[in-house]
Amino acid sequence: MDITLVPGGNPGPYTGAGNNTYLISGKIPTLLDAATGESSHLAELAEALAGQPLGQVLVSHAHQDHVDGCGQIAARWPGTCFRKMLWPERDCLQSVDFFSISDGDLIPAGDGMLRVVHTPGHAPDHLCFLDETTGTLFSADLVVQGSSVVIPNSHGGSLTQYLASLRRVLDIAPDRMLPAHGQAIDSPSEVLSTYLEHRLQRETQIMALVSVGVGSPDALVQRLYPGIRAELKPMARESVLAHLVKLQEEGRARDDGEYWVLT
Repeated sequence: MDITLVPGGNPGPYTGAGNNTYLISGKIPTLLDAATGESSHLAELAEALAGQPLGQVLVSHAHQDHVDGCGQIAARWPGTCFRKMLWPERDCLQSVDFFSISDGDLIPAGDGMLRVVHTPGHAPDHLCFLDETTGTLFSADLVVQGSSVVIPNSHGGSLTQYLASLRRVLDIAPDRMLPAHGQAIDSPSEVLSTYLEHRLQRETQIMALVSVGVGSPDALVQRLYPGIRAELKPMARESVLAHLVKLQEEGRARDDGEYWVLT
């Protein structure tokens, strides 16, 4: 596949240097993710298309930094088809209609095909896209080189599902991953295994703290993330809650109202 990185141009506390979107050139020019509609992104996309119409956008999930650019893209390239796994309560916030895609679907893209891989956890509709001929996985927010992925518990995130998704992609064993944030990942198995190990270590830390009475999410954030910047505390709290909810699902913890306790 002929792949061009098209930077989203949307740096920020939660997006780092900004989103990566990827244009696959060929018979069906295909963009992986829509970013947020920044003028620099649209300009770089136009340059990469070199006068060709944009055939389709494959959206990995309905978080704003991946989907909010759909309206601007539709206005700039009329006739573009937008495809994603549907999440109706979030999709209705966009000005475009989405064609539904599902796990296992094969989608023509560029001059090849992409396999849809449902990887929920970060979001219920989260998808990766696999080029089976080269072993390249467009991994969206499944992993981020050099950082961790937030599991937004109050916005559809599930740590239980996320860990299952990491294990599923480990079994797929891609040769290369192209994430939505950060650099390309040339050692996917190593990075995926590190992510799994980190989450299990964090779970052990949380259980140890809860066992000695550090039972509120805010207190856990203070102990687990010393020195964290104020604007990042809400996301850290979401990740802590995701761990606590997983423990609750497994019957190992419960929410007593103000505090969490082990069972």
